[in-house]
Amino acid sequence: MQDFDEIKELMNTGRVAEAIARLKEIIAATPTDDQAHYLLGNAYCRLTDWRNAIASYGEARELNPHSPAVEAEEKVKEILNFYCHDLYNP
Repeated sequence: MQDFDEIKELMNTGRVAEAIARLKEIIAATPTDDQAHYLLGNAYCRLTDWRNAIASYGEARELNPHSPAVEAEEKVKEILNFYCHDLYNP
């Protein structure tokens, strides 16, 4: 299992693209690391790249049904499904 503190720090300091590149390297080396897929989903969320975020969370969920990616994926889907009725029917 990887130590992801450095990658989390990259994301916290706004270096999300660099974090994504590092996570993709980790996933290429250990594709069954659900934590890497979960963090990749988080990184994509920071870029509002919802499609890739959902895909990454889905991979993490398939690898580990108890991953925090399950809840994160649901939250992204809620964001995408939300709309304000008043804006569409003034």
